[in-house]
Amino acid sequence: MKLFAPTLAALTLSAASFSAAALTFNDMYGEPAKAAAAERTIVVEPTTKQINVEEGEVVKLKVGSQEFAWKFDGIMKPFDLARIAPSGAVNHKVHVYVANRFSEDG
Repeated sequence: MKLFAPTLAALTLSAASFSAAALTFNDMYGEPAKAAAAERTIVVEPTTKQINVEEGEVVKLKVGSQEFAWKFDGIMKPFDLARIAPSGAVNHKVHVYVANRFSEDG
């Protein structure tokens, strides 16, 4: 019984540190941005299969009648555009490929 309290305390602290390190949606995919900060605009057509962006780039995306801006600074590469687009905006699979902005040799 003497080991129960220290063991319980250690498990509780371990669980707390694990949950503090959990990744958020923004960590994974980036975050919404102001359209005025966009470096360029990408129009997503019904035939668009993929888009290419750079890590840290802010892009305004036009999908049908909807527009939104996104800062691509998450860790997921590649991912489906529907993960970040407004609900119902994308009705087909569009892969987002995020290139490293700074290469190791430059």
